[in-house]
Amino acid sequence: MGIVIGIIILIIVIVLIQYNILVKNKKRVEQELATIDVYLTQRFDLIPNLVECVKAYTKHESELFEKIAQMRTQYMNTKDLEEGKKLNAEYNKLIAYIENYPDLKASEQYLLLQKKLSKIESQLQAARRLYNIAVTTYNTKISIVPINIIAKIFKFKEAKLFEIETAEIKENVKIEID
Repeated sequence: MGIVIGIIILIIVIVLIQYNILVKNKKRVEQELATIDVYLTQRFDLIPNLVECVKAYTKHESELFEKIAQMRTQYMNTKDLEEGKKLNAEYNKLIAYIENYPDLKASEQYLLLQKKLSKIESQLQAARRLYNIAVTTYNTKISIVPINIIAKIFKFKEAKLFEIETAEIKENVKIEID
């Protein structure tokens, strides 16, 4: 009888330990996703400055600017990453569009924005890598035996990897990033 109770206690302890590991991994994924949101917000906060800078050189592209401004507002209100991905695609179009204006790329204000954008792009890529590592670790944990049984019992679901394209900022001058 004592052996049976000991085995039951051992099983309960193992389940609790594995459950706590799953919770810890899930929280890590959430934390890394929040970090990505911070960098996306910083990136998208630069959009109004970038738009104003570009407007001075281009008068006929107001539709693109308005669309980006609306999408940015929607993202900032909802923090929906799918909306962020759509905004990111439009943002990348803006960056590509800027490449057609050599005078703009030489302006001091644009160079300052370019430096900030380059730094944020690099931080965003690092945050995306950390998030994807956390997701892969978490998804692996909930997939292996016997932890997958515990994960199913407590309804742990797989997390999605984060994929977002960043703008390729072509630079005329070498800019050092602090």
